Amino acid sequence: MIKIYNTLTKQKEVFKPIEPNKIKMYVCGPTVYNFIHIGNARPYIVFDTVRRFFEAIGYDVTYVQNFTDVDDKIINRAKEENKTTTEVVEYYIQETLTDAKNLNVKPASFHPRVTEEIEPIIDMIKTLVDKGFAYEVEGTVYFNTPKFNDYGKLSKKVLEELEIGSRIEVAEQKQSPLDFVLWKPKKDGEPYWESPWSNGRPGWHIECSAMSKVYLGETIDIHAGGEDLVFPHHENEIAQSEACNGVPFANYWIHNSFLNIDNKKMSKSLGNFKTAREVGEAFGYDVLRVFMLSAHYRSPINFTPEAMEAAKNGLERIKNGLDSLKFALDNCKESSDSQSATQLQEIEKLNNSFFEAMSDDFNTADALSYIFELIKFSNICTKKETSKDVLEKLYSTLTNLTEILGIIYEQPKKEIGGLSDEEILDYISQRTAAKKAKDFAKADEIRNFLLNSGVEIKDTREGVHFKRV
Repeated sequence: MIKIYNTLTKQKEVFKPIEPNKIKMYVCGPTVYNFIHIGNARPYIVFDTVRRFFEAIGYDVTYVQNFTDVDDKIINRAKEENKTTTEVVEYYIQETLTDAKNLNVKPASFHPRVTEEIEPIIDMIKTLVDKGFAYEVEGTVYFNTPKFNDYGKLSKKVLEELEIGSRIEVAEQKQSPLDFVLWKPKKDGEPYWESPWSNGRPGWHIECSAMSKVYLGETIDIHAGGEDLVFPHHENEIAQSEACNGVPFANYWIHNSFLNIDNKKMSKSLGNFKTAREVGEAFGYDVLRVFMLSAHYRSPINFTPEAMEAAKNGLERIKNGLDSLKFALDNCKESSDSQSATQLQEIEKLNNSFFEAMSDDFNTADALSYIFELIKFSNICTKKETSKDVLEKLYSTLTNLTEILGIIYEQPKKEIGGLSDEEILDYISQRTAAKKAKDFAKADEIRNFLLNSGVEIKDTREGVHFKRV
């Protein structure tokens, strides 16, 4: 049984998909005018992990994440760089996909772009106008917010209070200060499309409603994004989607909390703006992923160098534990012993605890702690006689759980220090021979040479184990 905290109801609910064993999930993507920052990286990592968990327990997930590829920020960036908006968009989409891949984020089932979905956007606006939920003034189409009775049900904001306290500059043609733009006329030098109202482009909110409908249908299981999108973006999505289609838009709304830098909001004005690439190259993309998963997604998370070092050390513990376990498994001959049953039960207990944590509103912090418990148990097992079936169970369990969190990457092999595996093994043989001949000075010399070449060796009960560092 999976429980999800639903922003719509402000409580945990038992997850019930629309179709058995299938999930339709939409995640709001970035506006592509710059490199993604680490605040953007959090929803990328969090909701990729949610998807991985669902797939691990047997669900077929259709995962849609859009690119906003027409926006004032994109137009301004194009002017600054003396490029076309298409050049800006294509460059930053590819860079975003590169960062996502480096963060071990699986590609979405679909990555729709606004500019490729103009027709369904216009169709949705037409329907809203025909139903009386939208109106046109001098080429601009507005959503008639007071006409939608449930407005505010996601953010729990009361319409009357919003209107009284609104600080929005009210355009003269607006019927209500909370009415928002569905379509706007072009300005000189801007990209535009023909429509029944004007040559122009869509407003921001309508794009996700239209693309979700195209790729997932009128009602979806899960809509996700950062908590900064709850109001007005997601609130407006609900209003226009449900007014148009006459059915609920999304059954579960999931929002991740904010990320701060040294307990301050990240902003360029404070000089603490950090891109995912900058942090990934400094600490490791896999370390950034572990850091993001070390807190519950609904809790604020604070980025500091110390927190990243802690994540790096934790990831290193997991990697070292897996390396030692694999080496012990490869050199183990004993198939079973009297302790096997008890040890297998302990492994299964920790495995179940991991899945219970993930089933309770995707608690990656607790899930990660059970991986560390398994690593601790594995390290004990590899330091003494342990049966092969226990080691195999440990390895398969840890491999599966780390895959769900996406924290162990399959990296391309590097020939560090110009040494191949065969050359390393030859040096290890020479060192072993030197130790047998009691030539410890030579043995130490070979060890130091290998370490300076980026190869660390460890003497174990099963033999000499090496890894590249």
